[in-house]
Amino acid sequence: MISIAVCDNELLERLKISAKIRTIMEELQVSCSIEQFSSGKELLIFLERFDLIFLDILMDEMDGMETARRCRELGFDKTLIFLSSSRKYVFDAYDVGAFHYLVKPAEDEKLKTVLKRAVKKEQFTSNDYIVISRERQKRKLFLDAVRYFEIKGRQIDIHEENGIFTYYEQIGNLEKQLNGKGFFRCHKSYLLNLKHVDGYSRQEAILDNGERIIIAKRRYEEFCQTILAYMRKNGGIL
Repeated sequence: MISIAVCDNELLERLKISAKIRTIMEELQVSCSIEQFSSGKELLIFLERFDLIFLDILMDEMDGMETARRCRELGFDKTLIFLSSSRKYVFDAYDVGAFHYLVKPAEDEKLKTVLKRAVKKEQFTSNDYIVISRERQKRKLFLDAVRYFEIKGRQIDIHEENGIFTYYEQIGNLEKQLNGKGFFRCHKSYLLNLKHVDGYSRQEAILDNGERIIIAKRRYEEFCQTILAYMRKNGGIL
């Protein structure tokens, strides 16, 4: 199921676009849930629920562009689609990684095309995630994008494709959350995502971005068994 948010401060616009989305998703035979929000501030409270957000730009208090920036700052790395009665902000949309920019009133066929592409994008992305907390805020962390966790006492650095995110957690709790999700603790300081391993030697794992991560001598044999089992299960060959 794909979880969709529609954020627009005009009630009739929210109802209209939500109805159109539901009709198109039924035609595509894709199950979905749709929630409506009248402001960006309200949306941000429930951000982690959603896979796809339709966001108006011209809203009171916090406009759609600022809402989108806050979404990205809070770790929302899923699909953002802007809806606006103005073409003025098209190029600004690139700055927040918008998937598409639709001008109101959105034509049915255009909306259907964009939704089909967005659904395809979501279906080819793993939905495995864990929820982490920092500064009293929660973030949904999608594991596909994580190359490895670096442990520094209770501080944990998440090395993602787009940078490093730091939070505080007990390593035992993190290992429980990652159990069965394709991660291996190859060293006391590293929890490695096996998906991103391109090769290895007795001393280190080589990641798909060229980084090299130490493999502890006492964990090498278990690492070999684990990664070979992972590759067999996922159809890969080292």
